[in-house]
Amino acid sequence: MNKEQTLLQPYNKGSLNLKNRVVMAPMTRSRAANAENKPTGELQGEYYKQRASAGLIITEGAQISKQAVGYINTPGIHSEEQIQGWKEVTDKVHEADGKIYIQLWHVGRMSHPDFHNGNLPVAPSAINPNSKSFTSEGLKDTVTPKEMSVEEIKSTVQDFKQAAANAMKADFDGVEIHSSNGYLLHQFFNGTSNQRTDEYGGSIENRAKILFEVIDAIKEVMPEEKIGLRLNPSLHGIFGMTMDEETIPTFDYIIKKLNDYNLAYLHLSEPFNDVSDLPFAETEIAKRYRPMYNGTLMINTNFDQESGNTVLKAGNADLVAFGKPYVSNPDLVERFEQGVELTEWDEKTFYTPGKEGYLDYPVKTEREPALK
Repeated sequence: MNKEQTLLQPYNKGSLNLKNRVVMAPMTRSRAANAENKPTGELQGEYYKQRASAGLIITEGAQISKQAVGYINTPGIHSEEQIQGWKEVTDKVHEADGKIYIQLWHVGRMSHPDFHNGNLPVAPSAINPNSKSFTSEGLKDTVTPKEMSVEEIKSTVQDFKQAAANAMKADFDGVEIHSSNGYLLHQFFNGTSNQRTDEYGGSIENRAKILFEVIDAIKEVMPEEKIGLRLNPSLHGIFGMTMDEETIPTFDYIIKKLNDYNLAYLHLSEPFNDVSDLPFAETEIAKRYRPMYNGTLMINTNFDQESGNTVLKAGNADLVAFGKPYVSNPDLVERFEQGVELTEWDEKTFYTPGKEGYLDYPVKTEREPALK
């Protein structure tokens, strides 16, 4: 393999001027083990800097408010201390000629009362996802959440807006709205998790309403073309999500309507598990939505070098996001370029505090040519 492969070609469209089409996917790493839940330059800064040869880095999810948290030791983007911590991170990435977006996150009903002084987490409807929450005392069963009032929904939209403004203060190149993987915005989309009868429930348009309110609010504090968005249309049986007959039509509606915006990109996930036995699931997400979406399309989930090049050559995506390979291969781009075998990741250290399994994976390639 060499630089001629499609993954290593530059990508220039709108605000995206990327040196290659390899994206570091957002991955929770639970390293913000401090009272402020802030990232630091010496830990998160070094981690992302090591991976700055990616065309684009998308950070782990950063909670937009205290209410948004649902996992231990995850960083936020709602306090001044967190903003300053993220500024240390972006400085290091930019010094290494990298580009970095922050993922804005609210977990909704996937949280636990342990994170909220005993109060219930919030959600579109009071429906228990029957999943697990990762607390300071280990995994705990989720609970039936509190149904959000309209006022709370409006307030949450403003929390997304403020988080985006904070991200700009921290010198991020853009933001990704996490509307995927069974978290709050995704919970609004699906009829199995949203059984409201007001303006945010019932019809497909109503269930998608909060997403477009969030985009419109964020547009007020940053350029529209620096806003990315993540969706997972065929998520089923994971993170408390259950598909029904209206799930894919809902995502069809959302993605067609996104053409009215000039977003940085749309980040889609292929199914996380086998959904081929569900008559209303879509098994080939990129193929379905590439013709439907006019902007930059990023695809994710279990891609390797070969399949990443293949999906780009076929014209079904513009960018490919890699998750676990980036945990253990900080020089993933150079390994693709130079044909160096990948290092296996250690799942036991995915979410543990400190540098082990975070900063100590080896670089086995020459990096300098990739930054030219």
